[in-house]
Amino acid sequence: MLVDKLQVIEDKYMGLEQQISDPDMIARQSEWQKLTRQHASLTEIVETFRRYKKVLAGIDESLEILDDKDVDEEFHALAQEELKEYKSEKEELEEKLHILLLPKDPNDDKSVIVEIRGGAGGDEAALFAGDLFRMYTKYAEKQGWRCEIMDSNAPELGGFKEVVFSVDGENAYSKLKFESGVHRVQRVPETESQGRVHTSTVTVAVLPEVEDVDIEINEKDIRVDTYRASGAGGQHINKTDSAIRITHFPSGIVVSCQDQRSQRQNREQAMRFLRAKLQDAADQEAKQQLDSTRKNQVGTGDRSERIRTYNFPQGRITDHRINLTLYKLEQVLSGELDEVIQALVAADQAAKMQEANQND
Repeated sequence: MLVDKLQVIEDKYMGLEQQISDPDMIARQSEWQKLTRQHASLTEIVETFRRYKKVLAGIDESLEILDDKDVDEEFHALAQEELKEYKSEKEELEEKLHILLLPKDPNDDKSVIVEIRGGAGGDEAALFAGDLFRMYTKYAEKQGWRCEIMDSNAPELGGFKEVVFSVDGENAYSKLKFESGVHRVQRVPETESQGRVHTSTVTVAVLPEVEDVDIEINEKDIRVDTYRASGAGGQHINKTDSAIRITHFPSGIVVSCQDQRSQRQNREQAMRFLRAKLQDAADQEAKQQLDSTRKNQVGTGDRSERIRTYNFPQGRITDHRINLTLYKLEQVLSGELDEVIQALVAADQAAKMQEANQND
């Protein structure tokens, strides 16, 4: 029963509340922080449940008044109106609680590392990779998140052949995870004299940040190479070997970082990227082993999946996974991604609820 399930969660929440108020626990900072995060993750569902219980009590009270023959007509009419409002709110709260009870992605509250690479289309793909980088950084700015470039390769004409950057902020992964995949752009390149529309592609990978303790990397399994950092057209060339390239032998993964000022900083950033890549590889393998019951859900993992088209002549953006079309291309590329992301989240929740109902 819904109420019984929610009561167990509220009891756990109150137990965590007592623990994080205990001076002995506060002194053990790592444990205290872990409990604090657990407590925070339950806050919304507990607050919603508490409101739900008040609404149920309000319904019972209204029904009692309506059953009382001695109540005058005006009071009876007021109780009837309140009952109508309570029942409407009860339905809304039940829908919200069912969504909140859906299994949560353990990575949702994590910061992310985003990797954007130009695909088919040469210089035009690189220019569009730059457009996507600006779109995500503008969106991050609106969310109050902090972005930092970890590695980049910028050609002379502009944009990026590839760019890797971190996005640090609350629930960054929950909002950006659906951006992984192939992004297609249709527009007339500046170098096109005939005015023909060209199609280019860019791949995006969104990786949740991984703690040191989550992924253990043996120093014997990696090779660290240093080289001189360079920029577009020879700009910002570093005269010391501060750039870092790390090769992980067991997986074959290679990562690099050159955008920090020192070799030590570049190594730290490269190790962050390597941990995220290794965790992602493990997650991809696990996803492939899941049965077909999850195939209806919004794709988040297939890097070869064409997820979105940006059509400049029509000012149109289309997300192919949920058949969403918006004629707001300029706004979206300026970082106004909320409408797209909210639609993707809603579609994913609907798919999960459908699956949960089928399994009940």
